[in-house]
Amino acid sequence: MSGTLFLVATPIGNLEDITYRAVRILGDVSVIACEDTRRTGVLLSRYGIHTKTVSYHQHNEAARSAQLLERLSQGEDIGLVSDAGTPLVSDPGYRLVRLAIDGGIPVVPVPGPSAILAALAASGLAAGEFHFGGFLPNKSSRRRKMLEGCRNLAATVVFYEAPHRILATLSDIEELLGERPIVVAREMTKVHEEFLRGTAAGLRRVLTARGEPLGEFTLLIAGAEGAAAPEPLDPDLLRADVEVAVAAGMSRMEAIKDLARRKGVPKRLVYQALERREDPL
Repeated sequence: MSGTLFLVATPIGNLEDITYRAVRILGDVSVIACEDTRRTGVLLSRYGIHTKTVSYHQHNEAARSAQLLERLSQGEDIGLVSDAGTPLVSDPGYRLVRLAIDGGIPVVPVPGPSAILAALAASGLAAGEFHFGGFLPNKSSRRRKMLEGCRNLAATVVFYEAPHRILATLSDIEELLGERPIVVAREMTKVHEEFLRGTAAGLRRVLTARGEPLGEFTLLIAGAEGAAAPEPLDPDLLRADVEVAVAAGMSRMEAIKDLARRKGVPKRLVYQALERREDPL
């Protein structure tokens, strides 16, 4: 029988933020795959866990995934962790999870800390519906394009951002999205945790006055207040748009995602409209 791949969420700062189940599983598995063995080692030492660790990061993900899959196939249980938070969310792991699923190997999530959810819950912004965009692009042009795509979203938008880019990003938000409420969550669950609330312009002034921004940032942008209702989706026009994109080299899924982004609607609505058009009834 094959082993099990456990996706174990770990603290995003405060080492007390770990579940009893996570501690037990990390102690029981044959090996723990982690981004930085030294950083994970601090957590393991805190809880008296002596399980062997191996590195698993963006630079060795392909080779290491094959090695870990072989061990899973031989019946070993493996724990996968990221440096902080829930594995795979803006962190390595997708390749291994996909290989395990394709190979019929059980993949079991062990839920716990998440910077996205922690920031959203304490932000004071609407949390019933949100869009997570991961890390904003390094290049200004790509970053601005992504922010422009959020202009008509009614849901709260959440991004990760690096400290050396946060000021430029707030400037882009001010220009592209206007005076909507913004929250910058910094160093969550750590000693210097803080939530800065205001507009992009106001928060940029606050951070600029402090000097060089430091820490890990989660950026939350309020949805478009009273965002205009999306225009009715015409199945024939949608199908034509998708066909043009596919002819240009996109996959059908990529074309649908791009179309949904441009129209400012969830991609499921585009799928549903296309299905109505393709229904022979």
